[in-house]
Amino acid sequence: MAGAGIVIAIDGVVGSGKSTTARLVAEALGYRHLDTGAMYRTVALAAGRQGVEPEDERALAELLPTLQIDLLPSDQGGCVVLNGEDVSEEIRRPETARRVGSFADKTMVRRALVSHQQTLGAHGGVVAEGRDMGSVVFPNAELKVRMVADLDVRTQRRLDELVATGIRTHFDEVRADIAKRDREDAQRDYGADGVAADYVELDTTSMDLTQQVAAVVDWARQRGA
Repeated sequence: MAGAGIVIAIDGVVGSGKSTTARLVAEALGYRHLDTGAMYRTVALAAGRQGVEPEDERALAELLPTLQIDLLPSDQGGCVVLNGEDVSEEIRRPETARRVGSFADKTMVRRALVSHQQTLGAHGGVVAEGRDMGSVVFPNAELKVRMVADLDVRTQRRLDELVATGIRTHFDEVRADIAKRDREDAQRDYGADGVAADYVELDTTSMDLTQQVAAVVDWARQRGA
């Protein structure tokens, strides 16, 4: 990875600020942002469009090879593209968020996406964020960050994001969705024993976005970014 940059793996709980922080860190360093959560959401969206349920493994196995999921860098719009279609907004809708855990539980889905993610990050120069980044996808990443925050703070952040995109919902509904995701993530077997031991924890409860990004960029610079 010499000359291409390091691999930064950002793990953490839902709503802790992983996606936005990772995107801005990538922009600050001139790296590629690898939003793995968006990839799982895209699978859930595609399956929903085709009427494929996570329990129907035959249909799911037939669907996965037909999905071309691209994560465009910020200088190309920063879009999530499914088979040529920009689905960036659609995958963030609550109905997709509620279904994504059921698909992420499927070994065939994880294997397919992890392989794709490792290919994208093979030469370094990436900021990869998602639930299993430092323990499974990039166990040799030069920097592993785990982001955490208070549940109510995370709920308000996610609610603000949804309202900003025109989605009408309520605090209690969003809180219940996040708590459910927390339980699912805690029970999910990603193929490694828990969180990577060599992570640096970043509690964002009382931090604004600028502080979060600055902390990760500083750690990355210390590791050769």
